[in-house]
Amino acid sequence: MERLPGWIRQHLAAVRAVLVLTVVTGLVYPLVTTGVAQALFNNKANGSLIDGKGSELIGQSFTDKDGNPVKKYFQSRPSAAGDGYDPLSTSASNLGPEDVIDTLPVPGAKDDEGKQSLLTQVCARSKAVGELEGVSGARPYCTPDGVGAVLKVFADRAVSVNQACPATPFTATYQGLPVECGKPGEDYAAGRTVPVKGEVSQVAVPADAVTASGSGLDPHISEGYARLQAPRVAKERGLDRARVEALVKEHTTARALGFMGEPAVNVLTLNLALDKE
Repeated sequence: MERLPGWIRQHLAAVRAVLVLTVVTGLVYPLVTTGVAQALFNNKANGSLIDGKGSELIGQSFTDKDGNPVKKYFQSRPSAAGDGYDPLSTSASNLGPEDVIDTLPVPGAKDDEGKQSLLTQVCARSKAVGELEGVSGARPYCTPDGVGAVLKVFADRAVSVNQACPATPFTATYQGLPVECGKPGEDYAAGRTVPVKGEVSQVAVPADAVTASGSGLDPHISEGYARLQAPRVAKERGLDRARVEALVKEHTTARALGFMGEPAVNVLTLNLALDKE
């Protein structure tokens, strides 16, 4: 039999390699991994769906059409994924501890809503949670009206840059300088940035109540945040507080491997259990 030219033999070898790799990586490997997942991790492999209410692995917002908390439900932590817990937009806010100055909306400017800093987002959320749960929402570096307590300090004055005029600044003076409210559209970049801690000695609202998770999809809250919400939920549902706290305990997962992370409460499964009471 006449020997085939070298270039044909190379192409045939390439075709055989493509066919073999297609079978191995496109058929055998997916079938094996799917079989193992179904055999060992059936619930998680199928998305951990619960009674058509969603997945216990993905958080949900328990709010009304206007975005207000539904008081008979435990509330999830904030989410930066799209409009909240959107699996197609999973992400963090990418805002860090240096993000403390708001962009104030300019009155009358079309489609100008400004931009809240991470600090102001935390302050506003803490104030709202405090009002919902009947506790103080005060935090260090936050003003009483729920924005970041940040000054831009100049030689002859200081400006509370996150409090838009005509708001009254959270402090009248700073190191002998008069403090003004922030004027939207004015450039304060030349001033020295000074976050003011204030005199808050005890914070009642937990950190996970005011910050989003890295994925934006975390379905859990801390035990502390769950305990804070328990009295409200019990009152709204007409249940004994001890019963609500017992359900919280039932839906709390322990530390991974007994030592990694902190115990956490799955909000979706907890709220579904409450609906069955």
